[in-house]
Amino acid sequence: MKVSKNIALLLFFACLAAAASAQNPELPAEEVDIIKSFDARLEATDRFGVDPELPPLDTSTRRLDYQVATKALEVEYLPPKIRPLAMSGEDVPDNYNGYLKFGGGFPASLYGNGYYNFSNKENFNLGLSALHHSANNNKSVENQRFSYTKVGADGTYQHDLGFAVNAGLGFTSDVVHFYGYNEVAKALEEDYSFEKDAVRQRFSIFDAKASIYNGVRTEADFNYQAGVKLYFMDDNYAARENGFDLLIKGTKWFDGSHPLTIELETDFTSYKDTAKQSLNNFFLRPSYTYHAESFKAKVGVNIASHDDEFFFFPDLELSAIILKGLLGAYVGASGTLQKNTFRSLTDYNPFISSRIEVKNSSYYNFYGGVRGTIQRIDYDGQVGYKTVNNLALFLLPDVNDTIPRFDVLYDTASIFFIKGSVTAPLFHGFELTGAVSQNFFSLDREEKAWHLPSFTLNVGARYTTVLDEKAGSTLVLKGDFFLENGVPFLNDDDVAENLNGLFDISLGADFFFTKNIGGFVQVNNLANNKRERWHRYPTFGINALVGLVARF
Repeated sequence: MKVSKNIALLLFFACLAAAASAQNPELPAEEVDIIKSFDARLEATDRFGVDPELPPLDTSTRRLDYQVATKALEVEYLPPKIRPLAMSGEDVPDNYNGYLKFGGGFPASLYGNGYYNFSNKENFNLGLSALHHSANNNKSVENQRFSYTKVGADGTYQHDLGFAVNAGLGFTSDVVHFYGYNEVAKALEEDYSFEKDAVRQRFSIFDAKASIYNGVRTEADFNYQAGVKLYFMDDNYAARENGFDLLIKGTKWFDGSHPLTIELETDFTSYKDTAKQSLNNFFLRPSYTYHAESFKAKVGVNIASHDDEFFFFPDLELSAIILKGLLGAYVGASGTLQKNTFRSLTDYNPFISSRIEVKNSSYYNFYGGVRGTIQRIDYDGQVGYKTVNNLALFLLPDVNDTIPRFDVLYDTASIFFIKGSVTAPLFHGFELTGAVSQNFFSLDREEKAWHLPSFTLNVGARYTTVLDEKAGSTLVLKGDFFLENGVPFLNDDDVAENLNGLFDISLGADFFFTKNIGGFVQVNNLANNKRERWHRYPTFGINALVGLVARF
């Protein structure tokens, strides 16, 4: 190895010397003699053959790991039918298609009330109803009598496509008599007497309605309704009134609990006595209600139009749970145009003149209150402030008219009110209800709110017990107490006074001997209070009804 290394060093230095001599500047640069061409050749060699071979098989067992990304697959399937678990509870009361109540009493009274429902369980039902109540106290007060009769039919058809159609017809005959002349005769120490036809007032009303709406929940959670109502009314003194009301309503539900509602209504009234009057109102009412776990908020507006004049009324309410299940609070604001038509006014006071002015009352109502349930006792208390333009008041033009009939006056008023209600099922089968209200009126022109009550109290009790479960006999006991202040009026000297107040106690009982047959008794005004709700028109004193009841 040392010899080879020395030979390599000698060759390396020899090459360096040759290179140095080649770069000698003294040699001629342009003269080159080629002695022999270089011919490089490789000597013949023997070729070695190589045969390729496959590598040996790997017979060892290996475990392979595969990484597969997970993915949720959407599978369409029919929703399962949820079946509630069997739970014990109160027995469901028997259903009856028909109901009939018939009886009589004093003073000379006749009462009948009946209803029957024709239906199949799938998509159709038709109900027929009839009511009659009349009384005649002519032996005590001449022509103190009334008669009220109402018949009707109402049917609904549910189509397989999901929409439903409802229609109804009705006729009402309301007969009263202007018996106030008896009190005028007493005041003037005169003797007046009239045949019943001379002082009779009959209101005849024909009603019709039709509507279409979604009978089942739609896939888009959208509820729709379109309906029309109309009536034709006249009386014994050539007064006529027609009404037409068209309502279109749509509600879109968001998340199943937040409704967006839009209502469009046209309400036409035509009244004619010696002249013709029209009262046509248009309404657009959009609103949205948001339901949260502990509060509810409604935001809306009521846009009304009458005689090319527009009114904007609020439709707002916010309610919240203060103590869950016990106490809740709410505040709100609302308002609308409310019609004073011949029909609505005579329904409130049947002794008005047939020559009146029909008007709209526009009001704004601001209120707040609390409500809740304490040990199964439901309560609601509210205070508020209301402003009313064209509040309807009632006053006799002359308190000594031979046949007294009321005029309708209108005034602007502010009303502060307090009201409350309670429902208390004190124990099994017994329920106590009550309602109270107090109004404080402030008027622009009139001295008093003529013939409008300011304080009202109603208390009712009802007790139901099963006497014989096998026979189906039951007993229902009822009691009611009514208290109302005397309403203001003008006396003979045009001085404001108050009429006597109302103090009324009534008792009643319904007793079923079997599941289908029973009887009833009702005694009203046990205190024999003959207050004048309307000046010169005392009410009936003590009166009673007794009769039979059937259900089938």
